[in-house]
Amino acid sequence: MEQKNIRNVAIIAHVDHGKTTLVDQLFRQSGMFRDNQEVAERLMDSMDLERERGITIASKNGSYIHKGYKINIIDTPGHADFGGQVERVLRMADGAVLLVDAQEGPMPQTFFVVKKALAAGLPILVVINKIDKPAARCDWVVDQVFDMLVRLDAPDDVLDFPVIYASAKAGYAINELDDPVSAETGMHVVSDMIVDHVPPPKGDPEAPLQMQVNTIDYSQYMGRLGIGKVANGRLDLRSNLAVARRDGTISPVRINKIFLFDGDKKVPAESATVGDIVAVAGMVDVTVGVTFTDPDDPQPMPLIEIDPPTISMHFIPNDSPFAGQDGKFVTSRHLEERLARETLADVALKVETLTEGVGFKVSGRGELHLSILIEKMRREDYEFQVTRPQVIMMEQDGKMMEPYEELSVDVDEQYQGVVIEKLGKLKGQLLDMQVENQMAKMKFKVPTRGLLGYRSQFLTDTRGMGVMNYVFAEWGPYAGELQQRINGVMVVKETSTTVAYALFNLQERGQLFIGPGIDTYQGQIIGENCRPADLVVNPAKGKKLTNVRASGSDDAVVLTPPVDMSLEECIAYINDDELVEITPKAIRLRKKTGVRVRG
Repeated sequence: MEQKNIRNVAIIAHVDHGKTTLVDQLFRQSGMFRDNQEVAERLMDSMDLERERGITIASKNGSYIHKGYKINIIDTPGHADFGGQVERVLRMADGAVLLVDAQEGPMPQTFFVVKKALAAGLPILVVINKIDKPAARCDWVVDQVFDMLVRLDAPDDVLDFPVIYASAKAGYAINELDDPVSAETGMHVVSDMIVDHVPPPKGDPEAPLQMQVNTIDYSQYMGRLGIGKVANGRLDLRSNLAVARRDGTISPVRINKIFLFDGDKKVPAESATVGDIVAVAGMVDVTVGVTFTDPDDPQPMPLIEIDPPTISMHFIPNDSPFAGQDGKFVTSRHLEERLARETLADVALKVETLTEGVGFKVSGRGELHLSILIEKMRREDYEFQVTRPQVIMMEQDGKMMEPYEELSVDVDEQYQGVVIEKLGKLKGQLLDMQVENQMAKMKFKVPTRGLLGYRSQFLTDTRGMGVMNYVFAEWGPYAGELQQRINGVMVVKETSTTVAYALFNLQERGQLFIGPGIDTYQGQIIGENCRPADLVVNPAKGKKLTNVRASGSDDAVVLTPPVDMSLEECIAYINDDELVEITPKAIRLRKKTGVRVRG
């Protein structure tokens, strides 16, 4: 494909605004698949976790042909916790399609990614999606997008952005809201907009080779694959190459495969030229940021600036009484190898060996960033323990500084009081509030520490009807001590198997996290006490049997269903003296040390 006929475009959207569905439709309508071919829903979400959660976690590449133009699609994660990937993959794009929900408008996470796109100098193309929603308000959304770009100091040419209206689920897009929609109306206007408004890739095919690796993929047959855009020159299997590493050293290297993207698949190629997005195999230790270049005239590309991590946790080997029963990889050496492998692909992750005790300090962008890593390791048969997340502080001019988030909250008007009250206790400052159609839209500035574990509390307070999103705002002065969990926990007295009769008596004391017939050990947390102090309990205490029978004394035991906490909720729930034990089959809460039983 000629350079002038290539378009490289990143798709930007908030979680659940329909980005992956839009890409599906563009692929389907390009004639890429046979009519009778089975095609999976949300084609680009290839990870199990992405399909389960309905979010894009890892950036992916694909392409399709439209009217003689090759359009390379770069699917970006919508959550700011995975912003480390966004910063890298935007290097491959020459334009960005901003997808916005026709009812909700641009969200804080969108603000974060658009800011990165503008910093990269990309033109912004706007698609208002889900226009068939009953509550769609397209004109208002376009105004909100304009206001957002003004707040981000976008240049005048970006403020004059093209807009089209679409329903990715229904498979159509139109130029104006009053345009007729028929069975023949498809998504071609999206592709036309990309061809017309995204410039072809810059670069000189005759210059020395420059191709920087922006993401890493893995193939069980070929090992690690480095993915990036050929910025200058020509990449050829037969020519000699050099690699400029992150530490500045340059060494010769050989690659044995070049892949171009065709649809959602990789197809082998002999060579690639300026503008092509390629995956290369053969360099065993390829990492993000290295540049493949000409050995006779090496020209490394500047390293990618990555925002620093804001949250850290300790990953330590499992030393509970049940250690080694479920997992295949249980030692600190296994943990070290796996975490080192993750840092090669995820440059926003930082791993340090603990100086006190065995284990590793793992720092990332947020709770979701780290919990996704934990879940991936758990599914790969790793067994370990994690501590409570800690916010990373910074010292500036002798003062302690901490990260602050900009939190936007959409709730029913009746719940705005309780939300303001709770966030006030977490040192949150109300910046803005608007009430429209009995819905309150509020903006807060809150210390990152205050938001750890707040989501579950927020959903409880708003009866599950509220929506909250936050994005890193700035570093600010230390806000002081924050209130931790008020209630104590129920801690198991000795190793035993839970009995329904004992749990029935314990449920009067608080909420239980487990049901009957579960093996427990000394120090394991099985529930929350309704008082501030911890309570040592015996969940295996059976009923004393006698020969006497009395009316009503043998009634069936009725148990309240236990609280089933997700991994993120468990991590947010624990205090500093507690751990979350992660195994392939179970997630348990426990005290760091055993319990002292009085008497």
